[in-house]
Amino acid sequence: MYLPNKRPDNMERITTPALAEAFIEEQVKLIQEQVGDKKVLLALSGGVDSSVVAALLIKAIGKQLTCVHVNHGLLRKGEPEQVVQVFRDEMNANLVYVDAIDRFLGLLEGVAEPEAKRKIIGAEFIRVFEEEARKLEGIEFLAQGTIYPDITESDGVKAHHNVGGLPEDMQFELVEPVRLLYKDEVRVVGKALGLPDGMVFRQPFPGPGLGVRCTGAITRDRLEAVREADAIVREEIEKMDNLPWQYYVAIPDLKSTGVKDDKRYMGWAAIIRAVNTVDAVTAESVEIPWERLCVMRDRIIAEVPGINRVLWDISDKPVATIEWE
Repeated sequence: MYLPNKRPDNMERITTPALAEAFIEEQVKLIQEQVGDKKVLLALSGGVDSSVVAALLIKAIGKQLTCVHVNHGLLRKGEPEQVVQVFRDEMNANLVYVDAIDRFLGLLEGVAEPEAKRKIIGAEFIRVFEEEARKLEGIEFLAQGTIYPDITESDGVKAHHNVGGLPEDMQFELVEPVRLLYKDEVRVVGKALGLPDGMVFRQPFPGPGLGVRCTGAITRDRLEAVREADAIVREEIEKMDNLPWQYYVAIPDLKSTGVKDDKRYMGWAAIIRAVNTVDAVTAESVEIPWERLCVMRDRIIAEVPGINRVLWDISDKPVATIEWE
């Protein structure tokens, strides 16, 4: 099937529920024409792009779609559970849930270099996905959450979601129903499809997940501290009127002295980062009200074992990058 790489000049931006409904109706027909009675496989991360593609395909072909969700242990708090609830329990999808936490964290043990961590995570994801795909019969199509910026910025390759590294004997025809949409349009379509706000408006999240926010060599205790502290920060920042484009917690691989119960001990520092950006090429630190910072500080120190300091990263990009690794 011919897949255009350029968005038509006269293509109207999807900004309203009515336009989203028209897009959904059109894509359902196109998917049905492309797939027929064949089977489709989708790597479902739980991010907005793959989730919207999953919902579109479920609407178009139902049980002909199989979704594979790989939990590598580097997702944010509650995300794997939400994927299962929304797609298996509510949408009655064919969902294969793979608990690969021990597998990924075992391979990452002692690996401190950021690019090495990225390569391990990406390569192992492909291996896990391949193993699950080989267990299925009759798959002829591979669905992907490619969106328009992926095409314009990286020649159509979505490095942290695509499964382009599959072996030659497992190459499938692609189904990419949102490939000509921008992220804001994908969100409008997701709302029209009935996906929950927590999934539709999920902020950008790096492919290696919390692996690049637990800097240096990942340990399970520090990874869990990142996950819990991040959940607190997201909960508190989401009470603000104007939400930043991205906000999270990073915990570097270093400790400092703290005092608790009149005893000195070594603990980690949780670093809060919140930025606004238009294109992710540049980014500005977002002001967080002092009262809100104090609430986050007190909750993190009280609720997350091992943390004795809370810092606020006010660096802009450039020179600092949005992520710590």
